[in-house]
Amino acid sequence: MSEAMISCPRCHRPIEGDEVYICCANQELSWRCSACGKVSEGFAFPYGMCPHCKGKLEMLERGPIDNAESLDAIRAAFEIELGGHAFYQRAANESQDPTLRELFARFAVMEEEHMRTLSRRYHAQLPQPAGDLQIDHAAIFAGVERKPEDPANLFRIAIAFEERAVKFFSAQGAHAPEGSMQRELYKELAAEEREHVALLTTEYERWKAGKAGLL
Repeated sequence: MSEAMISCPRCHRPIEGDEVYICCANQELSWRCSACGKVSEGFAFPYGMCPHCKGKLEMLERGPIDNAESLDAIRAAFEIELGGHAFYQRAANESQDPTLRELFARFAVMEEEHMRTLSRRYHAQLPQPAGDLQIDHAAIFAGVERKPEDPANLFRIAIAFEERAVKFFSAQGAHAPEGSMQRELYKELAAEEREHVALLTTEYERWKAGKAGLL
């Protein structure tokens, strides 16, 4: 009669004899790119490179975010995400173009997913989606003239909205003390918004060319 199979108490995979093993099941690590500052979550990445700019990834290890300056950075990030979500949802509801309506609805979902990511990453309570946001107000915030008769205007407002967020986080980071946690946070948050700008710009170019969106 064969001996009973021994299995790992964590992942339940079989263990051969008395082998020494390390179980990595469900391990998700945080990494920050030394070049662009983007934070990525995952156990490993190809060649240890940033999936966004191919820079070198470094394991992100830091203590709790509990000082006022760092909390201000996280709060600002959620405020911007909430505003973006409200704008995308309103744009989806008001757009007369079926393709744009679907695209902006997907952008709204993108913002929801991003807020969940930030909530997990920074251990912050997930805020409730913002109420109704007038597109005219978003246009003023983004610094873009509102042209309701032009469907592309919604895209330009969205891109300018995200670009303004990049500038805000970059400027705040530049004024934060060298080596401080808030400086690191602002660099991370600027990288997040820079990714959004690139995504929206790509979607805009594909929409103008009559191609399907990537989202």
